[in-house]
Amino acid sequence: MQAYIVQLPKFEDPRGNLSFLEEENHVPFMIERVYWIYDVPGGQVRGGHAFKIQKELIIALSGSFDVEVDDGSEKQIFSLNRSYYALYLVPGLWRRMQNFSTNSLALVLCSTSFDETDYIRDYQEFLNFGKS
Repeated sequence: MQAYIVQLPKFEDPRGNLSFLEEENHVPFMIERVYWIYDVPGGQVRGGHAFKIQKELIIALSGSFDVEVDDGSEKQIFSLNRSYYALYLVPGLWRRMQNFSTNSLALVLCSTSFDETDYIRDYQEFLNFGKS
C-alpha cells in the first residue's frame, strides 16, 4: 500500500510548539491546491472516493480523525491526532475520513488543481480502475 505517515519537524518551546513543512522536502510533490475540512458534525464521513492522478498529504492541525485507506485488496486505518504527523496518499487509493473529534481541523495539500474528472466516486469503478 502506498500510504504512509510523514513526520514533520517539531520544535518544542515553553511558549508553544512549532512545526512546518516544505515543498519537495516534507511534501513529496509540488503543491497545486490546499483545502481544509472543519465543523464536521458528529458521525459524518468525508471522502469516500479515490483519485486517478492527485497525490495528497493530510494533516490533523487540531483535534483528531481517522483516515481509512483501501487499495482494493487491503484496508488500513491511520489515526491522525498530532499536527506534526501527515498522511501521504498516492493516486489510486480509496479514502474515507471519519471519527472527527469536536473542533477538528484537517488540512489537505494536493498535487493538482481541482478536476472533477480525476475523482473516482463509485467503489466498483475504483476496483476496476485498480485492475487496469
